[in-house]
Amino acid sequence: MMINGKERNFDTGMTICELLKKLDLNEEKEVVEVNFTMISREKYKEPILNKENKVEIVSFVGGS
Repeated sequence: MMINGKERNFDTGMTICELLKKLDLNEEKEVVEVNFTMISREKYKEPILNKENKVEIVSFVGGS
């Protein structure tokens, strides 16, 4: 699976929630795109990921 342009080894059938947890990322602060399609947070718990996916994760950081 490609994640942010880097090849990573993760299980097929993983959910986005599981992936974010393994990457130590907060699902409330991340936007995830799979194969050039934005995924809504309602689908983060569905097992949609497989080894052929291209995943992009964008973190939102607030500041003053």
